[in-house]
Order: sequence, then structure tokens, then C-alpha cells
Amino acid sequence: MSNRLVGVGVGPGDPELVTVKGVNALRAADVVVVPVMDSGERGRAEATVLHYVPGDRVVRVVFALNERTDRARREAAWDAAGERVAELLRQHGSVAFATIGDPNVYSTFTYLAQTIVELVPGVVVETVPGITAMQDLAARSGAVLTEGTEPLTLVPVTAGSGALKEALAGPGTVVAYKFGRQAAEVAEALRETGRIGDAVWGSALGLEEESIRPACDLDGGPLPYLSTLIAPPRRDGGRGGKL
Repeated sequence: MSNRLVGVGVGPGDPELVTVKGVNALRAADVVVVPVMDSGERGRAEATVLHYVPGDRVVRVVFALNERTDRARREAAWDAAGERVAELLRQHGSVAFATIGDPNVYSTFTYLAQTIVELVPGVVVETVPGITAMQDLAARSGAVLTEGTEPLTLVPVTAGSGALKEALAGPGTVVAYKFGRQAAEVAEALRETGRIGDAVWGSALGLEEESIRPACDLDGGPLPYLSTLIAPPRRDGGRGGKL
């Protein structure tokens, strides 16, 4: 049988938000890999996986998750992680990779899969979708992501607030990911575009330290890296006004 690598989305942190298909994929795999920034860390993905899989079947693999400035270090870390997962595939045959959110939305799994395809000829790569942070924040805050013909724009703010400002100036709801370190710039962009009144942000969704607040409470201080923002458009047309 072919080696099989399955990227499983395990949601934003609440273990109850892992899909049935996701749980089945985790339990069916011979080994479940969880990405961490260092070997001693218990990351959000691992904490979620341990609700469904025994710890002796979970393997931590170190990734340079936040390395953006040193390309050589990042590439070396990806290569090392790929080699480790390739080794596990050769030993066990079936490996699930647990990623927070969805494996096809800004996920480390994308880079891993590209590496594994080169290292393990004939490997079968699959993904199981997961609930994203924007969906969870919308549910917990009551924010409506889209109505009628509205577009939805998802922007990572890791490279600065320029793309976010451009999106906020356009139509529809704008979602910002990973904006914690640029919280002051994000608040300024919301004010400049008149979007701050209806916007909401959240972090650590589903965890004990969960925080969900109106964006108007942003005071310029740094927030957790994995903070999420939802900035809906003005909806003045009443029920069905966006159809």
C-alpha cells in the first residue's frame, strides 16, 4: 500500500470543534504529527489532538513557524521537519498531520506536503477540512461574515497593514489573521476607513484565556500573535438588503 499523509484541520483550539471526519482520520493514522516551535512546547494542535488520540501515538516535530527574516534558517527547518515526517511515513505508512484551523488556509501543512512529495515518491496526500478561526469568532461574537452578494476578504497582517487598509476600503467583510503584533496599525486602519464601530477581535478562542472584544477597545498595545479580526461592512438595507 502507498504511504499516506493526511493533513487534518483541528479547529482554532476548542476540541469540540474537531469534525467527526477529522477525529476518524486522527485515530486511523499510525502516527499523528503535531507542529511545535520547540521540542518542549505543547502547542494548540497537540492539546486538541490529545483529547482523541493517546499520547504515545503523537509525535512533536519542530517547525520554524514564525521565522520570516532568515530564509536560510527557515528553509533548513522545513527540510529537517520534512525529513522527520518522511522517516515516520517509511516506518509506519500512515501519518496524520494536525494543524489548527484548516490545512488549506495559511497552514504549515502546505509546505510540509510539498517537501514530502519530493522525499517519498508515490505518497498519497489528502486533507480533512477544519473549522477556521473566523468561523469560530463569528459564532462566539455574533458577527455575520457575509450576506447576499457581499464578498469576503481574508488578509494575513504578518507583512504589514497595507493589504488590510486596501481591503477595508473595499466592499464586504474583511477578516484579518495574525495581526497581534500590528494591533496599533490595525486599529488606525479601522478608524481611517470608518470600520471600527462594528468590528470585533478575538484570541485563544475556545480556551480558558479566550478574549473577545469590540475593536474600538484596541488601545495600541500588542495582542497575542494568533488574534483574529472581523470587520463587517455597513448594513443599512434591512433584512435581505444585500441580496
